[in-house]
Amino acid sequence: MIAFVFPGQGSQYVGMGQELYREFKTARQVFEEASDTVGCDLAKLCFEDNAGQLDLTVNAQPAILTVSVAALKVLQEETGIQPDFVAGHSLGEYTALVANGALEFKDAVWVVRKRGQFTQEAVPFGVGAMAAVLGLQEAEVEEICKYVSNEKLIVSPANFNAPGQTVIAGHREAVERAADIAKERGARRVVILDVSAPFHCKLMAPAAKRLSEVLDEVTFHDFRVPIVTNFDAQINFNVSNLKHLLVNQVMNPVRWCESVRVLYERGVRSFFEIGPKNVLSGLIKRIVSDVEVYNFEKPNQLDLLRGLSYDGV
Repeated sequence: MIAFVFPGQGSQYVGMGQELYREFKTARQVFEEASDTVGCDLAKLCFEDNAGQLDLTVNAQPAILTVSVAALKVLQEETGIQPDFVAGHSLGEYTALVANGALEFKDAVWVVRKRGQFTQEAVPFGVGAMAAVLGLQEAEVEEICKYVSNEKLIVSPANFNAPGQTVIAGHREAVERAADIAKERGARRVVILDVSAPFHCKLMAPAAKRLSEVLDEVTFHDFRVPIVTNFDAQINFNVSNLKHLLVNQVMNPVRWCESVRVLYERGVRSFFEIGPKNVLSGLIKRIVSDVEVYNFEKPNQLDLLRGLSYDGV
């Protein structure tokens, strides 16, 4: 069985999607629709950014979504490969919802633009922080976060990415204290991340409230294929609970490690990461070993993938 997976924020880079844009009309149409929806030239933002604008959350989120959907449409047109399941990491969950038909692309672009704005504005710059903790198990990181947190300062797991790789988020002082304790307890490495806000923690509650109001204006459609969602790491077959899952995703950890295992348990042995870079591919290989992982973001990867479409995956 096949799963399509889609990357989140942090995968952006200047030039992403440019080769697809040049070679495929379908990709150009995706960029044009996105630009019309958000009111800025996303092709120029992705291909020519020289002032760091692409890294701003409010820009990065619609840009990554656009590149990923462009790649998805080209892949499906050129190979005919279709997924049995979809999933996405944080922002990538919205791309997954476009892929399975739950969201119209224009609605997804509009929502993630707002989502980026709301998460950026939820916490004053410099108040929050995030850190990657490498070499400790999830339970150890959770215990450290609980030990450090109090009524005034919080820190909690934000991404359960892979065995021995957990990202934490919260007030900067609490994150730095948790990072020091993690090192004392044997973490191989702790890296304070260069991010604009402490995503996926309770400090995002104001963003979640505002996102809820935006999602009220969006029409969700029946799923063509099921999705494994970040908030609960469960297979979801219908839209009835989707708004609840998306709102809670903003202020709770991304349970990526569990999500990949759930897909594996349901028989997925071929993962296709669609979109910029290949961060998820590396994580998947650390979570489950006996699977095939493919990437698609550039035209030169199509020959291999066309062969797969003929031979079966």
